[in-house]
Amino acid sequence: MNYRSLAFRLGALYTLLLGCTFILVGLAAFYGLRHYLYTNAMDSLSRRSVQIEQVLEQAAVDVTPAQIAHEIETRIAPEFNNRFVRISGRDGGIVYRSGPPADQSFDPRTVKNSTPVGMWRGRRRTSAMVGEQHLLVHETTVDAASGSYLVESGVSIAGMEAVLQRLIDLLLLLLPSLTVCAAGGGYALVSRALRPVDQISHSAEQMSLQDLSARLPVVPSGDALERLSTALNGMLGRLSDSVQASRRFLADASHELRTPLTVIKGELQELTAGHPVDARELAERVGSVLEEVDRLEHLVSGLLILSRLDAGEAPHDWRDVDLGDLVSNISDQMRLIADDRGVEIDLKGVEPVVVFGDRSRLKQVIVNLLDNAIRFTARGGRISLATRRDDTATVLEVSDTGIGMPAAALPLVFDRFYRVDEARSRDDGGAGLGLSIVKSICSMHGATVSVQSSPGSGSCFRVKFARPTSAS
Repeated sequence: MNYRSLAFRLGALYTLLLGCTFILVGLAAFYGLRHYLYTNAMDSLSRRSVQIEQVLEQAAVDVTPAQIAHEIETRIAPEFNNRFVRISGRDGGIVYRSGPPADQSFDPRTVKNSTPVGMWRGRRRTSAMVGEQHLLVHETTVDAASGSYLVESGVSIAGMEAVLQRLIDLLLLLLPSLTVCAAGGGYALVSRALRPVDQISHSAEQMSLQDLSARLPVVPSGDALERLSTALNGMLGRLSDSVQASRRFLADASHELRTPLTVIKGELQELTAGHPVDARELAERVGSVLEEVDRLEHLVSGLLILSRLDAGEAPHDWRDVDLGDLVSNISDQMRLIADDRGVEIDLKGVEPVVVFGDRSRLKQVIVNLLDNAIRFTARGGRISLATRRDDTATVLEVSDTGIGMPAAALPLVFDRFYRVDEARSRDDGGAGLGLSIVKSICSMHGATVSVQSSPGSGSCFRVKFARPTSAS
């Protein structure tokens, strides 16, 4: 048995608590019964004493001890009722003393007077235990016409003590037995209660990266164990999604890297095959290789940026940045590209707003969104940029009148290597990482990015800096 196990410790605690409860119940039962028996005995003695008082108070002034004894024997019959009665005078003489009881439970001649002669102080009622004779004695002083008396009435408590002793013996037998049963039952109950935990542990041990669909069993108990299983299954689902995303990312990255490398390898093999080539063909082949190298460099650079952003290792310089001024500067820099494609850039909605962030990373967001809009807007189209602040957020909007995107593509546009139009994106030099970088940088700044689009109606990308954007 593992004495450090949770089941053993909970079982031991359960046994300790239940054992203490048994002891307290046993003590309460013992002292409750004892109090009940002694209270009843005292009430009975008090009633007998009142009867004796009535005998003495009704007696004549010249009453004799024999007459008193006759009245008591007639009205109370102490020997028959197993009672002890003794009446003493002021001078210490015994006026009356009952004989041996019918059950021979005590000897009335050996019962000592617990109140010495001369210690009477008027009328009083007291009770005392006479341990040697196992008697409970009730004393009363009576001032009658015939004199002053000390009335002692008692009853044997041997029967009560026997009952209490049997109760003690029963408790001494039952308490250890009940405690042992409680220990075994508690350990069994705790072991059964923890059985789902063992099932969860066993299921967790069987899990591996080869089977990401496995889940922990959920015990429908409605308690913390069910909530724990549900929470762990949710965590496993998120981990599974993360692993699947990483696998897709690796597969897509491998595919994207393989294409330019295949082209470069093919061109170099042609050049090294020994066939004579003229200067023009050589220039074309070298230009093709350089084009693929540029694409490869762009792809590797994007992957490096994403990996650093995901790991939180990207360098940053946090400061207040005028977002409107940054948008205007970047638009001026990229206006030449837009003019070459016949696209107009509109800055009428740009207002001076300040956000707290990394200027170089925010520049990447604007450049990627603006470049994406230029590449997918036909000649004669327009791109509108806007910055504004409302009560809850600072907003950056980049909208265009381009080709737009279908509704099914909107949830996927921020995924890595995703292209709405695979062939056209590749021809434009895109690797499908720009919007993923935008989303990662927005997450780093506590911002959200969303898109609204429909085919033929253009697209609108909206970045919201929802949290306070002040350096202080």
